Amino acid sequence: MPEIQKDETLNGKTLPSHAKVVVIGGGVVGCSILFHLAKFGWKDVVLLERDELTSGSSWHAAGQIHTISSDPNISRLQSYTIDLYKEIEETSGHSVGLHITGGFYAASTKEWYDYLKRERSKARYMGLNQEFISPQELAERHPLIDPKHYYAALWDDQDGDLDPSGATYAFAKSARVHGAQYFTHCGVTAISQRPDGSWDLTTPKGQINAEHIVNCGGLWAREVGHMTGIHLPVQPMEHHYLITEKIPLIAERMESMGEAGRLPAGIDYEANIYFRQERQGMLLGTYEPKSTPWKVNGTPWDFGHELLQPDLDRIADRLEMSFERIPAIGEAGIKDMINGPFTFGPDGNPMIGPVPSMKNYWVAVGVMAGFCQGGGVGLTMAEWMIDGEPSIDVWAMDVARFGEFATPDWGTIKSSENYERRFVMTFPNETLPKGRMQKTTALYDRLVAKGALMNQNFGLENAQWFADGPDDAHENPTFERNRSFAYVKREVEAVQTAVGGIEIANFAKHEFKGAGARAYLDRTLAGYIPKPGRLTLTPMLTPKGKLYGDLTVACLAEDHFMLFGSGAMQEAHSRWFQKDLPTDVFYANVSDDWHGIALSGPKSRQLLARITRDDMGAEAFKFRDLRQTFVGGVPVILNRISFSGELGYEIYCKPQYLLRLSEAIENAGSDLGYRWYGARALMSMRLEKGWGVWTLEFRPDFNAVESGMGAFINWKKDFIGKEATQTIRAAGVKQTLVTMTIDVDGIDVSGDEAILKDGKAVGYISSGGYAHRVKRSMAMGYVKHENAAPGTALQVEILGEMYSAQVLGAPIYDPSGENMRG
Repeated sequence: MPEIQKDETLNGKTLPSHAKVVVIGGGVVGCSILFHLAKFGWKDVVLLERDELTSGSSWHAAGQIHTISSDPNISRLQSYTIDLYKEIEETSGHSVGLHITGGFYAASTKEWYDYLKRERSKARYMGLNQEFISPQELAERHPLIDPKHYYAALWDDQDGDLDPSGATYAFAKSARVHGAQYFTHCGVTAISQRPDGSWDLTTPKGQINAEHIVNCGGLWAREVGHMTGIHLPVQPMEHHYLITEKIPLIAERMESMGEAGRLPAGIDYEANIYFRQERQGMLLGTYEPKSTPWKVNGTPWDFGHELLQPDLDRIADRLEMSFERIPAIGEAGIKDMINGPFTFGPDGNPMIGPVPSMKNYWVAVGVMAGFCQGGGVGLTMAEWMIDGEPSIDVWAMDVARFGEFATPDWGTIKSSENYERRFVMTFPNETLPKGRMQKTTALYDRLVAKGALMNQNFGLENAQWFADGPDDAHENPTFERNRSFAYVKREVEAVQTAVGGIEIANFAKHEFKGAGARAYLDRTLAGYIPKPGRLTLTPMLTPKGKLYGDLTVACLAEDHFMLFGSGAMQEAHSRWFQKDLPTDVFYANVSDDWHGIALSGPKSRQLLARITRDDMGAEAFKFRDLRQTFVGGVPVILNRISFSGELGYEIYCKPQYLLRLSEAIENAGSDLGYRWYGARALMSMRLEKGWGVWTLEFRPDFNAVESGMGAFINWKKDFIGKEATQTIRAAGVKQTLVTMTIDVDGIDVSGDEAILKDGKAVGYISSGGYAHRVKRSMAMGYVKHENAAPGTALQVEILGEMYSAQVLGAPIYDPSGENMRG
């Protein structure tokens, strides 16, 4: 059974009255953050724990560690975490019980084999040491496995296991070596903020003032959040694992071979199990097909070193399959059955970083895989707090990826879904069913009635593609092209030859007003700030020159601006704008106040002219013009801009006018071939123009020069990130964003595939798909600069097969942009 450790060296310590940072919660994540802050130079940091360290979930964790994650940067941070354990063991003098045995991910179906081929492709360009082994090799490395069930297994040298309590204490004691302090039996009972932005925390040992606080509350993250009015959408879930009695083969190996005989760790996706050696037996855990949320209304403050009552019936089917695949486990008998609560987030990834709209309040919660990710989370948080930005893009963990739509109830629903799908594959085209219709527009029912297949983006439902009716709006999850292909083709043809419309409520809208608005934007954004009635595209950079936004700036008046950008990034961008907002600038995230429809196609001007009294002629309303006017009888902001590559307009209106606007468009376009189109068609068309998308081609892993966004920079002015970007430009970039065609049929890239030259990885795919107008499979990606010249022949790995690719030097469709500007 897991045991909790105690630190007897803390008796009699006096709580200081002030600290630069107070970390709330003494699990592995909190202790890792404390360690990294102190190691990187912030010595005046304190951790407060309500009981003993590890008292929440850390003490009863299974302790299996691995590198694979759905997000490449999380995989990098998991690799960093595993490598870090040797350092903290040496620094602290406290054993972490680390066993680097290697580990494998076993595929028992073709679909899981394909999934692992994608993971292997990611590993190529990430530099991770992962290779396939045959079922026979698997049985040789893990003789308890029955190999007849498997196609293959992906092997990773870095996987293994550790002692959870030992690792947590090693972080804490290493932090103390670097000058930090931690206090047990010192729970926070109240939090209040002073006018200067600092925080007063009340504890049984007195009050402490902190410049920053970090909520690492674990099982109590929600309760700590409530002290300052924050409702975090995380949910503790019951989770089972078992430990067997002694298995003779293991005992014999350990006696004859010592540590060299220790069995590797493993994951079997179809069986939904993870397993590793535990002493002379085995540890096996599983994620039930029907989750059990624990303490939905709140975690009791007096919950301590306790486990929950096991329920074998909930995992009986998983155990049956595992006994078939690892017969020795079924024969050995169960020694211990552990059921303990762990906190999950809505998408399974941690929620970390500064909380939007709150000054000096940070979170690191929902870190379900704490011993795989805790070190990386600590590194990222320390960099963010000390340097102002992390060293790599951590959007997949950023707390700002959730907005007010992520209510506690929604969080419980989605966290439950994620728990149930922990080892269930999610295909690139798959839409998940739970927590839907959280946010909708006035057109939702009408578009569904027209055959829209919907997905969710920042909580908002938006159309992916349109079938022939509601009963026809379905597709099978797959890595290959599916039945939606013909429907998306039909939508693209309408845009290319006639006129199509797409909802644009999911774009973010940021409003700036005031005498200082222009000067603020001119400093904050790297590009040109337009004159009244005009639009510009501009990158937004961090002080280190990394991309933090690609935004369309609309100047409504000399002191009034609207910025359009990524809907998913709206809370992150709000946090960025509010950080240093001058007193003479009013800012608001007005994304939910403006919905709308974009028209695209050669007949879009003709349609628009029928529903507005304004002159829509090419000279009267030029490309990148905007105006506040009336369309379809409702007040709108009308932008002459298009992301489809065709002549187009974006029409924004208040939500109460959207239904009227859509009816006017449909009626006026009935004889022009008007057709609704969805996100899949739009993403196909933008590939042909070589236009990147935020979170794919554009994100903080890249700078403006290598991403091609440098063309939009106004070098004659001062702006955030200018000095760093000039240095980057002068030194020359090591990688470059390219667009390419791929010689493949029946399947397209879905992202994160390796790009190779002469058998060596030289980059990776950021996005791609089928381009219907040019009838080619296409992709965008970053490659080493020497491989970015137009015409360069490359290879792309798709599900383990190599396909020829060629770098393009210009948009493959309408390279002059005449269609869009006409």
